[in-house]
Amino acid sequence: MKARELYPKDKLVLRELGLRDGLQLTKSWPSTSAKKEWIGRAHDAGVTHFEVGSFLPPSRFPQFADIRELVDTVSGLSGAFSSALTLNERATADALETDVDDIIFAISATEEHSLANINRTRTEAVGLIRSAVEMRGSAPKPLINTAISMAFGCSISGEVAVDSVVELIESCLEAGAEAISIADTVGYAGPMQIADMCQEVLPRIGETPLIVHLHDTRGTGLSNAYAALQSGVRVLDGTLAGLGGCPIAPGASGNVVFEDLVFLCERSGFRTGIDLRKLIDVRKILEAELSGETLRGALAKAGEPANVRWRSERRAA
Repeated sequence: MKARELYPKDKLVLRELGLRDGLQLTKSWPSTSAKKEWIGRAHDAGVTHFEVGSFLPPSRFPQFADIRELVDTVSGLSGAFSSALTLNERATADALETDVDDIIFAISATEEHSLANINRTRTEAVGLIRSAVEMRGSAPKPLINTAISMAFGCSISGEVAVDSVVELIESCLEAGAEAISIADTVGYAGPMQIADMCQEVLPRIGETPLIVHLHDTRGTGLSNAYAALQSGVRVLDGTLAGLGGCPIAPGASGNVVFEDLVFLCERSGFRTGIDLRKLIDVRKILEAELSGETLRGALAKAGEPANVRWRSERRAA
């Protein structure tokens, strides 16, 4: 699969990560049938990109035990794409047995976080990309996607220099990465940091898609998303109801609320193709299946603005 098939240059892509990033910290999780309904109803609302889980041992991560079924569910939907996290060679081999479109390798911007997160150095983590390219061989997919976590600051080692992130990205591209994600894993960034990073990275990666993955830990998530849009980024992540966080980041809250992100993009002049009324209605599944979990979202609380034409009339190019 060509990178621009999955992430067209002239189209805004919003990736919904609730079934993976959103469920990694919840005390319970939806049934497989409820997850399939989540995907189906979100797709009916216009969502096209779903991160459906991680290829991890079901005995340790039972919330992702049904990942193969969810990949198949997405594959059966017109114009829909699935992605999944892979942390090692075994996970890559498992992913290659499925029809998943996009496999994601998390590589930390700092050595300390890399060892804490996946028990590998950054150099060893980059080696996983090379292994995945070799294992995939001439198969048309999945796309090899690299996510740089802690790109804007690390909860273990503090400040992260832009130059060090750029150098790591270049190493990932040399190893065979076909898409790059930069993540504000613990919510350290403000709009200026997002803009500075995007302005450094975009010219260096050419036609390679750049994804920006944001958390709302300190309330800057949507401001940062707008800064990314203004910098030329056209792929953004969020989770339904703002579910999620980082397991080793003390005090970290959830991801950017996907519904609020859709509204921001539309109000800023970027078409999303997503029906917000239908999307907000999908939250009922979470309310029923995730009792006790905090569901966030300003739009879900306040509703769409009345008596104004707020949807974008512009294209997302």
